[in-house]
Amino acid sequence: MNAVWPALSSADPDIPPDRVAVAAHGHLIRYADGSTRLCATSGLWNVPLGYGHEGIADAVTAALREASYLTLFRGVHRPAQDAADALLDLAGRHSYRRVIFSTSGGAANDAAMKLARQYQIERAESARTVIVGLRGSYHGTMYGSHALSGDALAQGAYALDRRAVRHVDHADGGAQLASLVQREGARIAAVVLEPVLGTGAFPLDPDFVETVLDLRDEHGFLVVADEVATGFGRTGPLFASSTWSRSPDVLILSKALTNGALGAAALLVGARVASEFRHRRTTFVHGETQAGTPGVAAAIVTVADEFRRAATVDAIEAVARGVRQLAERLVRDGWGAEVRGRGAFLALALRDPSGPFAHGAPSSSRLPARRVADVVRAIADAGAVVHPGIDGIQLIPAYGLDARELGQLDSAIRAGLAQVAERAA
Repeated sequence: MNAVWPALSSADPDIPPDRVAVAAHGHLIRYADGSTRLCATSGLWNVPLGYGHEGIADAVTAALREASYLTLFRGVHRPAQDAADALLDLAGRHSYRRVIFSTSGGAANDAAMKLARQYQIERAESARTVIVGLRGSYHGTMYGSHALSGDALAQGAYALDRRAVRHVDHADGGAQLASLVQREGARIAAVVLEPVLGTGAFPLDPDFVETVLDLRDEHGFLVVADEVATGFGRTGPLFASSTWSRSPDVLILSKALTNGALGAAALLVGARVASEFRHRRTTFVHGETQAGTPGVAAAIVTVADEFRRAATVDAIEAVARGVRQLAERLVRDGWGAEVRGRGAFLALALRDPSGPFAHGAPSSSRLPARRVADVVRAIADAGAVVHPGIDGIQLIPAYGLDARELGQLDSAIRAGLAQVAERAA
């Protein structure tokens, strides 16, 4: 019997040995039956520098020997100070002043919601309790972040409190948000945005972002950039929100923050929020036992160093170019319907490979959502791990994937789609 209850899975799934991972190095995952697969998902999007990064392993090992644990409750420690300085240097001290450490993207989103509400209270705006998210967004499955997520994730089954949460569309240039602000502007504490929606890889239109920032400046709510998925070069720039005309008030980072080595997240707090709390000498009531430990801090500093290297920047550009070319070829050859996303964060909407064939290519019908899991399994059988999407697959590879590995990925995707088509014939 399998004792592990996997996330987003049934309580007792039948997992054969060729699906039980036992090791990972570089861009390959090894399984219990001895087989290996090329990873095109960077773990769970959180290992952009590849599995088994020796520099991070060495730094964490040294930190654990020096101090296996130090707390940030009512105090600080030097490793956390070093990690905070490294993050502020990367993101820009002109935009951010303080760092709050957390343990996951979901927990950090919970903290951001609390921070926004308390900030408004400190400004004598206690009616501002509403947090606005986007339809189709994903912010985690903690109690607050689950409520904020705009995906349909059985929120009703868990009796989540969504009375102070609203969701608006992002594809209308900001019309719904403007209407909401007109009705409830005095109650809105913050608007939380993923620069590219993690579910489906839908990029926010620059005009929409500009509208959000204009409304913020006019009405006084905060803007939170949830860059759990898009941070550290995933969409091209180091942080996707750095291309906005004005900085967000809070920047949330996780996933790539330790290259998957340890559970970690961070909130980078902008000047006006940090100044309000500092001026009033107010306590922010949030703390997590394992947040910002010496091992986590060492991993963050090493990751920050990696992203300052020109070679890493070049690798990001190369893999983004290569994976987009791969996806666009699949569209030209009739397997794909469209490519969405930015940088090395792409969704490939698929045509239904089990539909009628014409000249050897799949039909024009889209892949039904119920068939996505079949396609992902078939691609895995052909030797590659891809992420399921809402209408196909998502490609979020590590930055070091080279031309040979991209060719292997292309072959595995095509072989998997052909296998699904053959089964349906």
